[in-house]
Formats: sequence, structure tokens, C-alpha cells
Amino acid sequence: MQSYLDFEKPVAELEGKIAELKTIGSGDEAVSTDEEISDLQAKADAALADIYKKLTPFQKVQVARHPQRPHLKDYIENLISDFIPLSGDRQFGEDAAIIAGFGRFEGKAVAVIGQEKGDNTKNRLKHNFGMARPEGYRKATRIMDLADRFDIPVIYLVDTSGAYPGVGAEERGQAEAIARSTEKCLEIGVPNLAIIIGEGGSGGAIAIAAANQVLMLEHSIYSVISPEAGASILFRDAAKAKEMAIAQKITAQDLLQLKVIDGIIAEPAGGAHRHPDFVMGEVAKAISKFLLDFDNLSSNDIRVKREDKFLSIGNSLI
Repeated sequence: MQSYLDFEKPVAELEGKIAELKTIGSGDEAVSTDEEISDLQAKADAALADIYKKLTPFQKVQVARHPQRPHLKDYIENLISDFIPLSGDRQFGEDAAIIAGFGRFEGKAVAVIGQEKGDNTKNRLKHNFGMARPEGYRKATRIMDLADRFDIPVIYLVDTSGAYPGVGAEERGQAEAIARSTEKCLEIGVPNLAIIIGEGGSGGAIAIAAANQVLMLEHSIYSVISPEAGASILFRDAAKAKEMAIAQKITAQDLLQLKVIDGIIAEPAGGAHRHPDFVMGEVAKAISKFLLDFDNLSSNDIRVKREDKFLSIGNSLI
């Protein structure tokens, strides 16, 4: 069943009428409603396209958080064959918020690391809503080490509101684990690609997004802090999250202009959750192009390209 965001109300009303007409048309005394359904569907499609052409930054935040948006497990299931997840950080334990392992993309061996939020109450609790603890980032570091040792490219699929802020996580070295993971992203000699598929929040995102190439889905977000938390700190009013989202420049379009990211992967009108197959195809094209572009480069060249990329951020603004 389709879940609608508050600004999608006009579309919800039209699609509700379409559903009613389909029910009437399938009854025992069926009445032909095809023409009316076709007309309403055209209006709904036009309304949806119009809404998504002019989304505000905070509306994009809502789309990025949509509960039906494809999650990490969906991308692995559709794009990665023979995937084998590896567990544990070899220091403390397992963290289910980060899934990491090895598989094949179009026949080529790849490492995949990303956050899984879960798609129902039970899974959300299991994966801690995609908020990793230190052992999650240490697991990511371990997988990157293995990928580097065996010359396997790394693909990061980022979707988190941030690292878990609990006392236990801080006691076990959350900041250090994030720093080590970020450092490992930057130092490995194999090509790495980060794709923000939903939320890219704070250090919890950058810990697995310091890559040779960083891409964002069109309606994803990437920021140092959530708009609500930022508004609470700066304005002492979480209700000003809409204004904060504008000021933060958290959309893919803003970040491409600032050269923080390298490209945008298109989403159809209505977002990735309405047309997941289309988005899977676009992500597959982006991964395929990246692997081709970085094929046969030496480890030193890969590191130099990554270093130049991050050192150049902000130069155009000076």
C-alpha cells in the first residue's frame, strides 16, 4: 500500500479515486470506468511530476526518509550476486546497523558496506534504525582491509541519520572508530565508490563515504547534522527545521554545485520508492561506469585521485 507524504495530498486524493473506480469496475455488475481512470491517472501523474519538480530542501528530507524507500538489502538483493556478509569487529561484537561483505557485481568481485535501517518495526529495532555503534565501523574497517589485501573495489551504500549517540557507544570509542573508518576509506589502494541512497547523516555517513567518487540519489540528503538537531542548537527551536534545511545546503543539487559530491543519480517523479526498478537500473549504470573508469589504475594513482578530490573541495569558493 502506497504511503503518502503530507505535500503529496493532491496525488493521494486522485489515486484514491482511481482505486475506488477500479473497485466499481471489478464488481459483479461491472461498469466500464476505463476512460475515467485513464483521465484521473494522467492528472495524478502530472500532479506528481509538478510536485517533484519543485521540492523544497525539507521536502527532500522527507522523501529521503520515506519508509518505503529502497534500503541497503534491496540494493544488495537486486545488484549483488553471491553476496556473503561478514560479521563482527574482532574486538567487541557484531553490529547489525552496518552490513558488510563480499559479492559480485556483473561478475566482478566487490566489497559492499552500508547501513540498513530496516523496513518494519522488528527489523528497525534489530538494525538500530541504521545508527551504527563503534563495532559497526570497526567491522567496516576490517572489510576494507580485506578488500585492499585482495585488490577488490569497495562500494558503500549510505543511509543513516547518524552514528548511534548512546553512552555505551561513546564508552567503547565511537569517535575513534568513526575516525579510523574514515582514515581507512582514504588510505586503501583499491577504488571505492560511495552512493548516498537516503540519508547521509554526520560522521556516521562520512565514515563510509570518503571515497574516490561520491554520488547521491536525486532526492537523498547529505549533511553534518539533521535539520531538526541543527535548528534545536542554533535557534533553540526544532520547529525551524525547514529553515535549517535551506541554510544547510543538504540536497544533492546544492552539494554538486559546491563540488562536495561528484554526480547525481536520477530518480523518477515520486521518488525511488515509487519506481525502485528504475532506480536500481540507474545505480547499476553508475557502479558499472565507476568500475570501468578506475579499472587498471595503480594503487598509487587511486590514492592520488582520492586525495586530490578531497583537497580540492572548497577551492572554488575561496
